[in-house]
Amino acid sequence: MMYVKVKAKDVRFTIPVPYVFLNVAISILSSKFVQQSANKWTKEHFERKNIDFTIPLIDKKTLKPIVQELKNYKGIVLVDVKAKDGTEVKVRL
Repeated sequence: MMYVKVKAKDVRFTIPVPYVFLNVAISILSSKFVQQSANKWTKEHFERKNIDFTIPLIDKKTLKPIVQELKNYKGIVLVDVKAKDGTEVKVRL
């Protein structure tokens, strides 16, 4: 399970994210429909800015073993960010 902790001035909460949700998100983001739609939505903006870029394909077969390997490193902190205004975000396995 991955935990996302957010601390702000008035708000403090923790969101537990099961690995099942990560696998579902990978499946959705790696689908051809989502990738084609993302390229279609960003195409106009990139043309206005004269940028020649397409969003690379996300390979589900590559990302799923990474999520499986993350399960072996419980307790490790992936992200620990503190802003000047006191807001903190921490992502821990």
